[in-house]
Amino acid sequence: MDSSVSIAPILICLATCFAPSANALTIEKKTTLADQTDVAITIYNSGLALIKDQRTVSLDKGFNHLAFRGVSAKMRAETAMLRSLTHSKGFKVIEQNFDYDLLTPEKLLDKYVGRQVRLVTLNSATGKEKTEKAIVLSTHQGVILKIGNRIKTNPKGQFIFDNIPENLRDQPTLVTQLNSPTSNAQQLELSYLSSGLSWKADYVAELNASDSSIDLLGWVTLNNVSGTDYNNAKLQLVAGDVNQVQEQINFAQRSREMKFSIAADAPPMSEESIFEYHLYGLNRPTSILNNQTKQVSLLTANAIPVTKEFVLNGASYYYSSRQGQLGKKLKVGVYVQLANKKSAGLGMPIPKGIVRVYKKDSHGNAQFIGEDKVDHTPKNEIIRLKLGDAFDVTANKKQTAFSKQKHILPGRNAFESTFEIELKNAKSEAVTVTVREPIPADWKMIRESHPHQKVDAGTAEWKIKIPAEGSTLLTYRVLVEY
Repeated sequence: MDSSVSIAPILICLATCFAPSANALTIEKKTTLADQTDVAITIYNSGLALIKDQRTVSLDKGFNHLAFRGVSAKMRAETAMLRSLTHSKGFKVIEQNFDYDLLTPEKLLDKYVGRQVRLVTLNSATGKEKTEKAIVLSTHQGVILKIGNRIKTNPKGQFIFDNIPENLRDQPTLVTQLNSPTSNAQQLELSYLSSGLSWKADYVAELNASDSSIDLLGWVTLNNVSGTDYNNAKLQLVAGDVNQVQEQINFAQRSREMKFSIAADAPPMSEESIFEYHLYGLNRPTSILNNQTKQVSLLTANAIPVTKEFVLNGASYYYSSRQGQLGKKLKVGVYVQLANKKSAGLGMPIPKGIVRVYKKDSHGNAQFIGEDKVDHTPKNEIIRLKLGDAFDVTANKKQTAFSKQKHILPGRNAFESTFEIELKNAKSEAVTVTVREPIPADWKMIRESHPHQKVDAGTAEWKIKIPAEGSTLLTYRVLVEY
């Protein structure tokens, strides 16, 4: 008994033509990407795509078996709709099947469990080949054959198969049974939803020397792992959160090396509103090949005014208990914000994505200074980006007094706390730091060294100017009632 652990390369020899007929009476007709006259793709933020594939196809008048080849391997078959654009009257789809179990030597052998194959082995001493009939008993964790009265495991050699099972194909195929009203060539359109196609927006911004404006470049990054090519496609992208019913859909996950291409000279994309979303259209056809990542231009804007802000954010937990020291050399966040307005050089709906910001050093080399996510942003709204924490601007913070006060209502609590925040600036120019404190429950400022602004019901905010290479002390006492 031969019990070698690996299977030798399998040579598939076919006694019949590659794709079998659907039955003995009706020959299966095929349409491939070579018949395609038009393809349109709409890709959503959620990794869902709507495909509209038009092809010129000749059918028999009456009943037909049609194999629609070159469709997405991740098609949601329940969404597929095939129609005739030129002969709609009398055109009717009776049944459709999505065959995505693809042809491999292993899958072919799996389909022959319980069936007869031929095993060809080579005698290394004589150089002669020997062919034996065998029954495939199992392919689980290895191959088990019955040859005559013998059982062999993992035999060395080549397998010969008589044909290919109907539901095993070399590429994903939608197989339909339909009635056609004519034998003349007609224009068919297959539309369906599919995963495997996705897009995202990425932005590159360069901050000027004075931190007062940026140049912004927006890219759309397309990714295709759907299992097929889309040649000269009309491309549209939907930005917005489209609701989908969550279903458990199992697709084969295959990791492949991605090709990468950049369409750097592409014109800007057009934009329009649709329902409660925004639709972006590429103003030219583009090809998105399987296993390809492609970038196309979304927007370009120069000298957009920005404001830079240093922010020290507090917390609400220390207003109801004794704390003491709350931190030394606390980080002060650095933000830039810009207005998405036409007057500022933008004024268009901005799809969500990551903004990466650069600034040139004294030698003219652009250096990365931070990145942040931006959500879907309508026009005339503010975009605010956190780029990091300041190196030269820090804070020391402590609670200097705490006492429990008598509340006017029984069973409720009141506390008075005094805080001291020392803001330090090691830079050679003065800066202004926004101190933002979330104060819980009902509160009242008793006294303070600098005037605050009550920006909302639970937040006090101070704008503190710190001199160059100096420091400023903010103190305040607050009453909190629970």
